[in-house]
Amino acid sequence: MSKKRDIAIIGIGVTKFGELFHQSYDDLVREAALQAVADAGIDLDEIQAGWLSTAFPEIGVFKGRSGMDLVEPLNLYGIPVTRVSNFCASGADAIRNAANALAAGECDVAMALGVEKLRDRAPQDSIVKMMVELSHPFYQKGFTAAGTFAVYAKRMMHEYGVTNEDIASISVKNHYHGTLNEKAHHRIACSLEQVLGSPMVADPLTVMDSCPTTDGAACVIMVRAGDVDKSKHRPVFIDGIGLSVSTGWDLPFFDSKHDFLSFQATIDAAAMAYRQAGIEKPIDEIDLVEVHDCFSIVELLTYEDLGLCKRGEAKDMIRGKATRWGGEIPVNVSGGLLSCGHPVGATGVRMVVEVASHLRGTAGDRQVKGAKRGVTHNIGGPGAIASVIVLNNEN
Repeated sequence: MSKKRDIAIIGIGVTKFGELFHQSYDDLVREAALQAVADAGIDLDEIQAGWLSTAFPEIGVFKGRSGMDLVEPLNLYGIPVTRVSNFCASGADAIRNAANALAAGECDVAMALGVEKLRDRAPQDSIVKMMVELSHPFYQKGFTAAGTFAVYAKRMMHEYGVTNEDIASISVKNHYHGTLNEKAHHRIACSLEQVLGSPMVADPLTVMDSCPTTDGAACVIMVRAGDVDKSKHRPVFIDGIGLSVSTGWDLPFFDSKHDFLSFQATIDAAAMAYRQAGIEKPIDEIDLVEVHDCFSIVELLTYEDLGLCKRGEAKDMIRGKATRWGGEIPVNVSGGLLSCGHPVGATGVRMVVEVASHLRGTAGDRQVKGAKRGVTHNIGGPGAIASVIVLNNEN
């Protein structure tokens, strides 16, 4: 796959994430899109194609089932708009599709917008219920997302000496980072004792090791690098994009060779993105990372899957505070999913907006000093689908 760095992000926008009962799906679309368009210094009618990321319209407000739900609130009639759904990698996949269309010359200005409205349903109509009633029979046996990742946590504890405190430290770090992010769902710091003492969800993962269900939207405007007008744009360039669907619904849980210490999808997606970006030693060549910490253990696993450390050394990174703001390689300085929440279709786009802000030097109190290159990571389904995007502030 060729390099993607001929594609530039010129506009970014993100709503507040949270329990947004006062805003509709359309309200969120408009807010994120209008921010991004204004940031790009263009008019809405200059958008030539759009990609809408909504992962679960059937458990939200029954919006986002087609590209029509991006067109209508923005009056973008007459252009191609595609709805993208790829579990938690949906937003990143919308960006990938927009980048590919630009590279192919199918459009000159593209919008990728992710939005999810998950708080307007009763808990009984949650993602868990959807998995039980609508998805693969494997998930009708009581196997939840928390249960999925708890298996990996137990295995890492057994093989590598990871402790409950190591896992909880991820939550403490990310909730601290969340206090610096005005768009985060939760902006309250917490102690190790509070995380460990919160109700158990799936041993060893507690409530505070788990991200909240959230509403929100995020948007990026993209062009080819050659079309950047540096007199009005603050571009961030896409160095590489990797997307991998590496297992099916029932794998790796029925694969006798799987060690439950990594996610092949992340490894494969990272290899694609790093190859395009020319990255050989991630820890030395990346300045910040946004990873998919839907549960604390996933961030710990991802340190190793992204090549930020060797196998078995993730615990040393969190113990040494290397991934804290101000550390060697800050991870989830936005607060991550644990603080920002996880409006599924919006999360991957929100991460790109976050990293782009740091590369522009506009991230405010949580700015990573001197950031030149950043990475975003999403993983979805039963660890089957992953996306990795590499961003750079130089072309």
